[in-house]
Amino acid sequence: MGKTKPSESAWPAAPAASADARREALYLVLAQIPEGKVVSYGELAQLAGLGRAARWVGRTLSQLPDGTSLPWHRVIAAGGRLSLAAGSPSGAEQRARLRAEGIGILNERVDMRRHGWRPMEHSS
Repeated sequence: MGKTKPSESAWPAAPAASADARREALYLVLAQIPEGKVVSYGELAQLAGLGRAARWVGRTLSQLPDGTSLPWHRVIAAGGRLSLAAGSPSGAEQRARLRAEGIGILNERVDMRRHGWRPMEHSS
């Protein structure tokens, strides 16, 4: 079932992993996204070994406590689209944080070719 291979993840299959283990895997990868880079919800899920759990990632990030040091603002929708409403407090904060990191926003999108995080390319 599905297209994943057992070797693609160090974690057990996502449905068998506990909610705490899933969150911990997500937070570990989220904390590694460097300043000036972004990743989509789906990419973050895959990098964390959670398969196709983009919506779960979005829900989980929306529940982070105020003042968290995790860079939630670096996670955006597929294709570079900003999914948080521009007029909302969280949407305004995300846009301000991204711009402060030198990430340009044009037509509510970020250029993923320029700003997309590719950890395999940046690891040393």
